[in-house]
Amino acid sequence: MTARKNQNEPEPDTEHTGAGTSFHESKSPMRILIAEDDLTSRTVLEAVLRKEGHEVVAVVNGADAWTLMQQEDAPSLAILDWMMPEMDGPELARQIRAQCSKRNVYIIMLTTKGDKSDIVAALEAGADDYLTKPFDTGELRARVDVGRRTIALQEALADQAEELRKALDEIKTLSGIIPICATCKKIRDDNGYWNQVEVYIRDHSDASFSHGICPDCMAKFEEQLRIDNPDLNPNEYRDT
Repeated sequence: MTARKNQNEPEPDTEHTGAGTSFHESKSPMRILIAEDDLTSRTVLEAVLRKEGHEVVAVVNGADAWTLMQQEDAPSLAILDWMMPEMDGPELARQIRAQCSKRNVYIIMLTTKGDKSDIVAALEAGADDYLTKPFDTGELRARVDVGRRTIALQEALADQAEELRKALDEIKTLSGIIPICATCKKIRDDNGYWNQVEVYIRDHSDASFSHGICPDCMAKFEEQLRIDNPDLNPNEYRDT
């Protein structure tokens, strides 16, 4: 006999975890630049992307697009028409790659040119992807989503690299010439004070010490003990 399911009981979350289920990433909105002089194409692009929740900035020529891309809050994804007044798409892509190399910008080239040579030219100019006009809205959403995932991955890698850099900066290291006494083996610090070796290393690195006696020193200790106490049985102090 099986128990009846409580209809008020919430459904288990199978969207993110569990066997035989698929993982769906959360699609965070982006700030997207559209540089397109054709009114119809620009209007469709804006409508589709705004419906997806993205913030869209639209311009009608390459010069205005370049001005936007130089700002601190420049869009992280740019859709550039190949043929535009004042500056075409490939030239704009080259400018972005040359001048905005420290930022992660994903560029999609929008063009009526479908020849392989044209696609190669767009990619060599700095585009990450291309979309042929007239474009399918489903393909547009898919290619923008690829760009979003790529940007997220690049930002995650940049964050990890920065964390690693900070961690390396915090690691204490010993380097250079260290003045050490030839007799007592004390080390002189930067303030002119002489310190025991273990104290100096402890203060200038992340190392710690566990003290013991090496065999050579133990032999010297036993020899001196026999000299000072000739009647002492060696087995007595070895057991203590």
